[in-house]
Amino acid sequence: MSFQIRKAGIIIVRIAFTLVAIGVLFVSCSVDKLYSMKQRNKVYSYEQINFHDLMKRYVNKEQSSVGDIEGIYSVSMVVYKKGKGVLSSTEKEKVSERKENYTQVAVIKDSDGANREYVEVPLDKKFLPSYSIRGEFSRMADANILIYKHFESRGRESSYTFTFDRTKDILEGVRKENSGQFEYTYQLTYVKLLPKQSESSRK
Repeated sequence: MSFQIRKAGIIIVRIAFTLVAIGVLFVSCSVDKLYSMKQRNKVYSYEQINFHDLMKRYVNKEQSSVGDIEGIYSVSMVVYKKGKGVLSSTEKEKVSERKENYTQVAVIKDSDGANREYVEVPLDKKFLPSYSIRGEFSRMADANILIYKHFESRGRESSYTFTFDRTKDILEGVRKENSGQFEYTYQLTYVKLLPKQSESSRK
């Protein structure tokens, strides 16, 4: 009798484990499905680009990105504040904000873009279903000068004038704006991490 009870107990335990496993699998599938549906229906603040689009732009390149602005960069920013103090008659300039290497971005040639040559994609988050385009570069008549548009929340954007130092692989941008009695100068410095130039190509 005790043997039959033990056997029945083992069967019940196995059934319970099976039901738990099925439940976990069902919940996992449901969560994945809900996440996928949420991502498909999500309204993004910025233009999105997925891995397929990134690869399309990469393989459609006409030339190597060595010596070009295309690449992965570390970004730093300095903000200067210039103006007269409340009790001062002379103008003074000081650093009001500084961020060293605060983010990494990819600058990618955009062969599909009609009004832009490159797009900028932040790389501060991983394993996303799609990536936000947060900026775009367009060259001026002088090939070394570029206009950069940075996209911000609520449809706002700001413009910078950039220069590219090919020997150092550095992009530097400047934007000025006035607020009240003060003038603010925003300086962005992009230091290319990849691809690296060889020593011979720098000379």
